[in-house]
Amino acid sequence: MAFLPWAIGVFVVVLAFALWAFNYRKVGPNQVLVISGRTSTVIEPDGRRRRVGYRLQVGGGTFVMPLLESVQVLPLDVISVSIRCPEVLTAHGVIIAAEAFGQVKVSSDERRLHRAVENFLSRGTAGIAAVAQEVLEGHMRAALGTMAVEEIYSQRDRFAERVRSAAQADFDRLGLELLAFSLKDITDSQGYLEALGARRIAEVKRDAAIAQAETERDATIRAAQYRKEGDVARLAAEAELAAATRDFEIQRAEFQAAVNAKRAQAELAYELERAKLLEQVKRQEYQIKLVEKELATKLEEQEIALREKHLDATVKRPAEAEAYRAKLEAEAEAYRKELEAKGRAAGLRLEAQVRAEALREQGKAEAEAMREKAAAWRDYTQAALAEMVIQKLPELARAVAEPLSKVDRIVMVGDASGTSKLTGQVAEVLAQLPTVVESLTGVKLADFLAQKTAPKEEKDS
Repeated sequence: MAFLPWAIGVFVVVLAFALWAFNYRKVGPNQVLVISGRTSTVIEPDGRRRRVGYRLQVGGGTFVMPLLESVQVLPLDVISVSIRCPEVLTAHGVIIAAEAFGQVKVSSDERRLHRAVENFLSRGTAGIAAVAQEVLEGHMRAALGTMAVEEIYSQRDRFAERVRSAAQADFDRLGLELLAFSLKDITDSQGYLEALGARRIAEVKRDAAIAQAETERDATIRAAQYRKEGDVARLAAEAELAAATRDFEIQRAEFQAAVNAKRAQAELAYELERAKLLEQVKRQEYQIKLVEKELATKLEEQEIALREKHLDATVKRPAEAEAYRAKLEAEAEAYRKELEAKGRAAGLRLEAQVRAEALREQGKAEAEAMREKAAAWRDYTQAALAEMVIQKLPELARAVAEPLSKVDRIVMVGDASGTSKLTGQVAEVLAQLPTVVESLTGVKLADFLAQKTAPKEEKDS
């Protein structure tokens, strides 16, 4: 029994929550809840307050009193409206057909939203579209009647703005909002628009042909200018490249000369250092050989000392008499050899003196001959030099013809005159010898031969 009050309390709370949840209504952001049954106050544009028997909830949710309030939903979605005017007279009396489209919706402004609820809550989206279409069609016909066909066709934005401005007041009173309006198409059954287009097409074609000709002319002129500028730039670039190449070659030659000089110095230094090292090596080798000889001498001395001790211990004492006799014989033999050596040395000295004297005399004779030859060359005349040159001419001719003597076989291609041409070329080379001799020695062989032959001709005459 103690838990009964708690159970009743929990039941009451659950029942209250279920009742609240059942009567709590929610809508999306594109819908309006219209809760009827209780009064609310609406403020008019002129400031007047007006009491109505409903309240509005745009999106979200609210609690609806059961039995006292009822709920309806008004959509805030955008509604597309298509407007067609089959036959409309323009300002100039031309009959045209126009087609436009627009987008309308229930206004979200609180004042106009109340008007839309009062006007369209029971009609829904279809009613809103029908009313908006009729309103826009009327204002569209009115705007078409005040404008010419050319203005309507070329100034569509202006036409749409006129329709929007004219319909704005009606839409405010209806609680609607015109989001967009534009003219889609205009046509006529009398060919008026086609005639306008034909004239305009002709004008456009004419202007296009003129513009194309002007464009081609300008393109040709600019292409020629660009080609000229390109040639000038290319030649300038080639000149700069040539100058850069020249400077590079000069610098490279200078660098190469410096490198060659350094390389030559390095090679000379290398050879000098190598020669020094070889000299040091040879000195070391000589010192090593000298030390080896000294060690060998010491070794021989030690061996001799050992042998002397051995002989002294085994042979010396028993053979002292024999040694003494051998010593005397050795001394006699040594004395004899010494005498022979002295005699041989004296003979060699004498022979060397005789040879040196002969060489001295030969050198004096050769020096005297060179002095006499020099004196003879100083006394030589131009004729003597020419005669000596003439004596050498056969040797020169033989030297010129000697390469031909080493040829085993000559194959001539062409006519048979090749042989005569070959011998003629050899003769031409021999004929140039006097000119070569004159350029080398200054001796004119032709003048010398003329002088030699002149007395004989006079004598014959």
